[in-house]
Amino acid sequence: MTKYIIVSGGVISGIGKGVIASSTGTLLKSLGLRVTAIKIDPYLNIDAGTLSPLDHGEVFVLNDGGEVDLDLGNYERFLDVQLTRNNNITTGKIYRDVIEKERRGDYLGKTVQVVPHITSAIQDWVERVAALPVDESGEKPDACIVELGGTVGDIESAPFIEAMRQFQFRVGHENFALIHVSLIPVVGAVGEQKTKPTQSSIRDLRGLGLSPDLIACRSSRPLDEGITEKISMFCHVGPDQVLAVHDVSSVYHVPILLQQQHILKTLSKKLKLDELTIQPEMRQKGEAHWKRWMQLTVDYDRLYDTVTIALVGKYTHLHDAYASVHKALEHASLNSNRKLQLRWIEASHLEQETLKTSPLKYHEAWQQLCSSQGVLVPGGFGARGTEGKIAAAKWARENKVPYLGICLGLHIAVIEYARNVCGIEDAHSAELDPSTASPVVIYMPEISKTHLGGTMRLGSRPTHFQLGTESWSMVRHLYGGAEVVHERHRHRYEINPEYITRFEEAGLQFVGRDESGERMEIMELKDHPFYMGVQYHPELLTRPLRPSPPFLGLILAASGQFDKQSPQMIRKTNSVEEILGGVATMGVF
Repeated sequence: MTKYIIVSGGVISGIGKGVIASSTGTLLKSLGLRVTAIKIDPYLNIDAGTLSPLDHGEVFVLNDGGEVDLDLGNYERFLDVQLTRNNNITTGKIYRDVIEKERRGDYLGKTVQVVPHITSAIQDWVERVAALPVDESGEKPDACIVELGGTVGDIESAPFIEAMRQFQFRVGHENFALIHVSLIPVVGAVGEQKTKPTQSSIRDLRGLGLSPDLIACRSSRPLDEGITEKISMFCHVGPDQVLAVHDVSSVYHVPILLQQQHILKTLSKKLKLDELTIQPEMRQKGEAHWKRWMQLTVDYDRLYDTVTIALVGKYTHLHDAYASVHKALEHASLNSNRKLQLRWIEASHLEQETLKTSPLKYHEAWQQLCSSQGVLVPGGFGARGTEGKIAAAKWARENKVPYLGICLGLHIAVIEYARNVCGIEDAHSAELDPSTASPVVIYMPEISKTHLGGTMRLGSRPTHFQLGTESWSMVRHLYGGAEVVHERHRHRYEINPEYITRFEEAGLQFVGRDESGERMEIMELKDHPFYMGVQYHPELLTRPLRPSPPFLGLILAASGQFDKQSPQMIRKTNSVEEILGGVATMGVF
């Protein structure tokens, strides 16, 4: 029987339920268990595809093309699994399925209600997805982490809370555990930690029929003396069931923080994990993974040399909009023995118009850009900041500064090259300027123009390296010399194939294309230390112990560790073969 661990939240949203859920799964994997994860989002959207990054953070894309909540990125990175669109449950998905059944007459004329029909649909969905294999073995997972989005007491979360109340009886108490994440605010001149919000949150949770087995107390600092006992007393749990989850230097330390407080002991007792049959090879694999994870945190704390990367985007004041990009840079930096210093530059601040209206912002943005060791332009939508991104790409190209463009960042690099090298002065994207006379970026013909949700080119797709690139292409070298790689996509626009010959004659090489050879996937410059753009989103497949190849290349080049002439990577603790072996196994066939 699958073990279910529910993670709920109280007081406020955004306090780290996803990281705690992922960290708990990581610890379960260290025992040799197979672990999967489900994120429940109480909004009415069918998926996250049409949500604004400013409102909800990035849209994470899965292999099957599912556009899901960014927390599923945490699950994949921490647990090193591949999830599906069904691992993200929304109110919209549940109501859509129930209404479709009602229209078909599946309920035989009964009055369809939230209880039992909606709550039963939620439970059925959880059980169905929890049985899906997450690795090549095809085996059913031993444990499923279910994160309840939102906050206990929210009206939109009520059906899911009620479903979980019923679920504990469906699966049995020995197969159901609840971790409640709550905030311990620090207030007053002396910085006193307050437990009253947590007490109120637990009272609301109990009133809805759920009792926590563990209370994870989020705070900016370790819990003061007596706080644990106070929460234990007023929330009716033992002191050993109160976890202090204070801010740490990186999220990679959170599993260790939980382990030190014996979370596995509590979960093992509640869920009877000792009675599970764990295959010896799985136990060895779990132990090896945990040792590498421990070493990762040690390396993180010992890093002194830095690498400075400028991220030029349009949502830079909300870092969650680029969560996976940030993690990919961080993973690549860790594996290059560098501590990442990321500079968030608002693209519009690099434009001449800002010089007129706010010269201080303009000069500060350019100072940050020009003093960075590498430049990254991530994906995005909309025209705002376009000229600033183009200016950043031009500066990186002309000054031989390592550059990586992702999706829109590829389009930006091509537009810049078309204007300033190929002499197409009015070159632009049909997305950003529909009236342009020289559309070097065009709308893909097979994409719908009437519906937005789920209509882009989505999911894992192959990229074929072109003949003759094996001798000089830096990105192909990063992928271990592979002929074909599989990466995840999310886009509506592509490079206009009518201009390809002109671009390549001018030196802009498209070293990777789709299976038809007509759709450009990877662009690279020969006469540059590192200048490349990719149509796909390589950040979606990054792992702490297996960084994304394009991001690894950017960091190595920016920190002077990528010798293009060999071409060979130089690293203090790992050989070239170890680095390439690690990255080449990710998405390469």
